[in-house]
Formats: sequence, structure tokens, C-alpha cells
Amino acid sequence: MWADICAQLAAATGQPLQFHRADVVAGGDINEAWRVRTSAGDWFVKLNDAARRDMFEAERAGLIALARGIHVPSPVLCGVSGDRAFLVLEWLDLRHRGDEAALGRQLAQLHRLTAPQFGWAHDNTIGATPQPNGWMDNWLDFFRERRLGHQFALARQNGLSLRDTRLLLDCLPAFLGEHHVVPSLLHGDLWGGNAAWLADGSPVLFDPACYYGDRETDLALTSLFGGFSSTFYEAYHATWPLPAGFERRRDLYNLYHMANHANMFGGGYIQRTQAMIDALIVNIQA
Repeated sequence: MWADICAQLAAATGQPLQFHRADVVAGGDINEAWRVRTSAGDWFVKLNDAARRDMFEAERAGLIALARGIHVPSPVLCGVSGDRAFLVLEWLDLRHRGDEAALGRQLAQLHRLTAPQFGWAHDNTIGATPQPNGWMDNWLDFFRERRLGHQFALARQNGLSLRDTRLLLDCLPAFLGEHHVVPSLLHGDLWGGNAAWLADGSPVLFDPACYYGDRETDLALTSLFGGFSSTFYEAYHATWPLPAGFERRRDLYNLYHMANHANMFGGGYIQRTQAMIDALIVNIQA
């Protein structure tokens, strides 16, 4: 397999290369990750079943879009070898810490890239879950149908016993009805594990689930699992302040990701999802 991938890589880059060895890279719940060493340098390679090639193609498109505003590992090749789909990215030596102020500023600038509608040119995935992105004119409708409604429908299919999901969807105007949203280019899955820094301190983002939506959703997710300092938030707000009411909408936006974790992993995420639904309904009724 590695010889075949390297042959395809040589054809794509126009440079001869020989495979030396492949080393497993830690991290990632969805794909296998490898550092592939060749005579032409090192590459980062993701592997999954051949049927998941579309997932890698969508990730490649997302990285190309994000590169307009922030450093990403450049996608080099997406393809299939035998029963395996693969995505080859440039290898970057990444650090867990760096210039968080630069990350905040660059994320705000990335969000300045906009589109006429909400959505994306094609569907992609959030983790292993299909993420529908069909274009819509209205953010409230998009978030209700393509995001929360989609996750709640999957929960029903998976036999998860979540209460009051229909009530919450019906009450979304209480959170979003007066909220003016510009369709911003989003990373889409911006938790701490998908951001890192180069040796010079400059930020890098990867593993996107891109679409055009409310920039607040990216900021909300940064707070769900932690990993971002006050310096990051201060720099973002100094570059493009968030509108009033973000704190009230934050848990609503993070419910999408918590429900996705419940659908992928079950366990305690189901209870955490229900607790978020209950708290949001209390918020509405307060």
C-alpha cells in the first residue's frame, strides 16, 4: 500500500520519491494517522476505508478554503489504494503552545470571509458523522434543520432517549430570532485538539468541518472542551467584537457538538446532552 501511495504521490508532485518507512502518529478517533518518510521528505497521511474517500475530499476542500485566512497543512493528494482511502498532507512539526493572540486575530480575519448564503458547496463530516450543508438563506432555519434537527434525528435512529427535542427546536426563535448573522467561513470543529503552532509561534488549524455560518459557533466550541487562553479571546474580540447575547447563544451552539458526541460515543455524552437541553429550556422559560 505504501509503495502505491508513494507512486501516486510522485505522480501528483512531479518528483521521484522512494518510500522509507511509515510511523504511527498518536491522536485522532476517526482515522489512522501516519508520518510517512520518503526520499523527498516526510508527509502526514490519513487512512480510512475506501468508502470514506468523500470524507477526505471534503477535508481537502476545507483546508484549501481555510488557507485563504490562516496557516493549514497543505493538502497534496487524496486517493484510494486497495481497500483504503488516503489523504496526504504536508508534514508540519507542531507545538502545543505558541502565539495565541495571533490565533485570535487570524480567526477573526478568517471569519471576515463571507458568502451570500449559509452552508457549503457539498456535505462533509463532523467527526465521523455526516454533516449536511445544503445552502439556505436563513440562519435560524439552517441551524434548526441542518444542525440540531439533524443530530436529533440521528439520536432517534440510534435509540437515544432525549426528551423535549421538538420543544427546543420550536423555541429557537427565542435565541436566534433577533440575531443578525453574516455567513462567515468557519473551521466548524474548532476544539483545542485541532489547533497547534509552528516553531516560530505562528498558529496552524487542521481537521476542519467547514461551512459558512455564524462565527459564534466557532467561538462557542473553543469553550466546550477548553484549551484556549484568555489571550486568544482578547485578541479575537479586539479584532472583531462579538455581538451582545453571545453568552446566551453559546450553549445552544455547543449542543450540536454535544449531541454529535452522544451519537458517536454514547455513554455519559447522552446525559450531558439531555442536561444541556433541559438548561436551555429553563433559559427560555426564565
